[in-house]
Amino acid sequence: MKLSNRILNMQFSPIRKLAPYAAEAKKRGIKVYHLNIGQPDVKTPDLFFKAIENFKTSVLAYTESQGMDELQESFIEYYKKWGTEFTKKELVVTNGGSEAIMLTFMTICDPGDEIVSPEPFYTNYNGFAETASAKMVPYLTKAEDGFHLPNREVIESKITDKTRALMISNPGNPTGTVYTPEELRMLGDIAKEHDLYLIADEVYREFVYDGLQYTSTLSLKDIEDRVIIVDSISKRYSACGARIGLVASKNQEFMHNVMKLCQSRLCVPTVEQVGAIALKDTPESYFVETRKEYQKRRDILMEGLGKISGVVCKKPTGAFYVVAKLPVKNAENFAKFLLTDFSKDGKTVMVAPANGFYATPGLGQDEIRISYCLNCDDLKNAVNLLKIAIDEYKKTRE
Repeated sequence: MKLSNRILNMQFSPIRKLAPYAAEAKKRGIKVYHLNIGQPDVKTPDLFFKAIENFKTSVLAYTESQGMDELQESFIEYYKKWGTEFTKKELVVTNGGSEAIMLTFMTICDPGDEIVSPEPFYTNYNGFAETASAKMVPYLTKAEDGFHLPNREVIESKITDKTRALMISNPGNPTGTVYTPEELRMLGDIAKEHDLYLIADEVYREFVYDGLQYTSTLSLKDIEDRVIIVDSISKRYSACGARIGLVASKNQEFMHNVMKLCQSRLCVPTVEQVGAIALKDTPESYFVETRKEYQKRRDILMEGLGKISGVVCKKPTGAFYVVAKLPVKNAENFAKFLLTDFSKDGKTVMVAPANGFYATPGLGQDEIRISYCLNCDDLKNAVNLLKIAIDEYKKTRE
């Protein structure tokens, strides 16, 4: 029996593909510190759960395909603080940011079309593009530049008659890079000149450190009809399991046609929407304290990595990830080693090999993505284990 080329060409997520090895390690009684996945342990606001507890209905019915009115209104209020006034026709609620990206790709791309993006990028962009029979076309960013964008000529060299959009994650996953106003302006100018959409995955916009001022792509008012925003409550409110996201744009034609796909999948789960509506009353202090906590964790991680000989990485300024170059030849083999052959005092670490965050074959072979979502004590222990494991791996495997 034949499978589609679409699914055969699609990669497994490097974030999750080593999960069976972690499961086996746990069966052997090993404690695994998960540095591989962006699953926050920050407390989800009680408002979310209380709203669900108080939700009573005799029939759990479908909601509107674009999302419940109250939830759309809460997103509209949220975006006002970023200087943009959306209407209900300009945003739809989705099953997390993931569906928002897939809906976007399927709306703007025909088979063979291309999305141009800096690499490394969030690995699932590749899978989402495959779903739309499209292709991610990368241009390289480098650790020594803090993974900031190259010059305009490099980006424009990747544009062809198949290009439909530029895309960024800001702050970046997996790099933690926060793009400057000048970088966003450059992308906006390129999008205008080449008649392209500019897709901005801004899921981590609340997490910017060191006193930096975040600039949203929504600030590019002269090209707002080209900007497509992808967002989610997953990381903002530490509510990953709720699967509530959105896609928003001032481009009426784009949004009108996205609704066709929204209607085909009927609606987003009702109960989770009820919980998400209540999050509009989350005090600003929640974000302030969360940012402080993640910055503290980032500093602990960077201090620990700085003590490991041969590790190269630059301090990230946003999100809660860092890409680190290791003194090993193959980071995926090392990641497996951590779960199959290494433990110290009954503990080990799980990391995400970074090669899966690149579209260019051969890149990222000696790099890993680390998520610093663990609490401070666990993070200290995990980085110490990583140092011991690297020393042991180099002595016995390389």
